[in-house]
Amino acid sequence: MNIFKKLKKYFVEVKSEIKKVSWPSRKVAIKDSTIVVIISLVTASFLGGMDFVLDKIIKNLF
Repeated sequence: MNIFKKLKKYFVEVKSEIKKVSWPSRKVAIKDSTIVVIISLVTASFLGGMDFVLDKIIKNLF
């Protein structure tokens, strides 16, 4: 089977599978994305704060 036939078959199958996907509404996608961004920011702030505090503690000990 030549490469172009394989590519065509692949994209036909992808198109078929995409039609089966249950896509969220715009409202749900925005809400879920907002939650992910907020949790990421909180986690980054916490880890950054812990890094800062532990860095100060280590530097004061040595």
